[in-house]
Amino acid sequence: MNWSLRKKARVLLLGTLLCAYPAIGFSSAAAQQAPAPDNSKTNKDAGGMTADQQGNSKADRELAQNVRKAIMQDKALSTYAHNVKVISQNGQITLKGPVRSEDEKQAIEAKAAEVAGKANVVSELTVAPHNQ
Repeated sequence: MNWSLRKKARVLLLGTLLCAYPAIGFSSAAAQQAPAPDNSKTNKDAGGMTADQQGNSKADRELAQNVRKAIMQDKALSTYAHNVKVISQNGQITLKGPVRSEDEKQAIEAKAAEVAGKANVVSELTVAPHNQ
């Protein structure tokens, strides 16, 4: 097939534009407003229980897993809420991390209480609205 120089230039230009398209719509202001996906530093700085204090018994692992499942099944919760730390030690659940609203905080605490019992839930959740 004999392509003219003009057709080759068009194909090259189209390919370049397609490859560059994702970078065109991204402004540095938008990148600065996006929340950090990892809240580990926030959790570490807050003190109290940490994930490395998770109990290693089968009962503690299953308890933490069941609370995590209950939280993840609620698709109305924000990504922050889905990423809270769930730490189980000696049958007690500690919830730690930022959530987007007081309603989310209460929803997560209620889910943990359903699984572990209200007396066995310690909440160290904090509310961090979108503007922070």
